[in-house]
Amino acid sequence: MHFIAVTCPDGRHAVVSFTLSRLENAKWFAFHSGCVDFPLVAFLSPFSNISSIPLRHIKRIPIFAGYIEANMPDSNFIDYVKIFCASGNGGAGSMHLRREKYIPKGGPDGGDGGRGGHVILRANPQFWTLIHLKYRKHIRAEHGGAGSGQLCKGKNGADIYLDVPLGTVAKDAETGETLFELVEPGEEKILVRGGRGGLGNNNFKSATNQTPRYAQPGEPGQEGWFILELKILADVGLVGFPNAGKSTLLSKVSAARPKIADYAFTTLEPNLGIVSYYDDQSFVMADIPGIIEGAHEGKGIGLRFLRHIERNSILLFMVPADADDISGGYEILLNELRMYNPELLVKGRVLAISKADMLDEKMKSEMEACLPDGVPHIFISSLTGEGIKELKDLLWNVLHQ
Repeated sequence: MHFIAVTCPDGRHAVVSFTLSRLENAKWFAFHSGCVDFPLVAFLSPFSNISSIPLRHIKRIPIFAGYIEANMPDSNFIDYVKIFCASGNGGAGSMHLRREKYIPKGGPDGGDGGRGGHVILRANPQFWTLIHLKYRKHIRAEHGGAGSGQLCKGKNGADIYLDVPLGTVAKDAETGETLFELVEPGEEKILVRGGRGGLGNNNFKSATNQTPRYAQPGEPGQEGWFILELKILADVGLVGFPNAGKSTLLSKVSAARPKIADYAFTTLEPNLGIVSYYDDQSFVMADIPGIIEGAHEGKGIGLRFLRHIERNSILLFMVPADADDISGGYEILLNELRMYNPELLVKGRVLAISKADMLDEKMKSEMEACLPDGVPHIFISSLTGEGIKELKDLLWNVLHQ
């Protein structure tokens, strides 16, 4: 049980009791408050931050009901975590001499120590976020057991398996070096390797050293801070400015139901949808939060979600028909990707002019003359369904070129 001190809307001080899991998972929660008497805690403004206090400082708690906002995120999509991992130490080898009745000078029979447990990352297609590791910061594997007499080997430490989504990249937090990435279902990679078990004295016997009275200690395990980044695996990635109609298109062509509203940055996290095609075939489409000019410098949502585009096979650029300059908007988006990672320009590209229900055929013809060369384009409207079938055909053809 934890306690926090707040200031209630009526000006009275409050003490709130809660469990950690309850605070992490709920945006609003009920509490009991009252007057307290302790000198070490500064009271905070109502409905804002919270501060932990020791239970021993609480003197008296008159009770009444109320609510407080915990300022927790609405989303469970976590694509970046930093964790501390430690593998197990290897068990010590045994220094043991065989001693049995009627067997004089039995010689050394010390067994080897067991190895320490590994910390292993395993790609699991049933996972799509790293939220299960967000509140599990420290992970330690089991140590190996020590060897014993009669050539008994020590028990190996139990390995710890961490299931992660496909597309997870592991990095060293101190150096930033990329260690490996998991892209195949069931693929396993050792993040920190357990220490080797020490050799027992039986390994050191020889014709000139028949009773070695020493053995190896176990090898210490590895430990350190690591960063896990999720890069979504999808066939088609939607790239566009805020309110370009990306989420609306995703909801039209798949069963996904992303948040849709008439203000900028409605989408604050990537959304995935399965787009059905002919003969029970399908492909995966990813809706990436909107990009604005200067995103590579941190403007808007910045670079936080651009890494998800790296795993997409092709990029579907969406520019609304009511934009001042469709070709200019496309070049701005292309430049932001170029500044973030020039390798993104190698991917296949398709340009979709959304909200085409506002255009007539004459306006479309005039616009086509100004569109960028070398990029397939199509006019679509998620509202009326115009061009949606043709867009699926175009994307499928580009995917299988």
